Amino acid sequence: MNECNQERTRQRKPDTRTAMRQLIERVRETIPFGLNADDLCGDACQGCSNKLLIYLETELDAWEFRLADGAVPTLGDLDRLAKQSKKIYRVLQQNGLLTDQTTSSHK
Repeated sequence: MNECNQERTRQRKPDTRTAMRQLIERVRETIPFGLNADDLCGDACQGCSNKLLIYLETELDAWEFRLADGAVPTLGDLDRLAKQSKKIYRVLQQNGLLTDQTTSSHK
C-alpha cells in the first residue's frame, strides 16, 4: 500500500453506527440531564427546559436501543439528532441553565 492510500485509511471517518454512538455520548456529556425540576424553571423561559430535556433523552434512549438492535442510522438521522441537540442546547443556554465552563468547552 502506498503512502497516499495509508494516509486515506487513517483519516477515514467512522461508519454511521459509530458516529451515532459518539454523538449520543457527546450530547449526554454536554447536556445537563440531571437537573431537578426547581432548577429547570426560572424567571425567563424561552421554552420549557424540562420538556425539552425529556424529549432529547427519549430520542437518545431510542437511538441507543435501535443501535443495540442492529439498526444502521443514515447521515440524515445523524444530522437531525445533531441539529435537535444544538437547538435544545441553545434554549438551555438562553434559560441560564448552562455554566460558562460548559458553554465554552462544547461549542
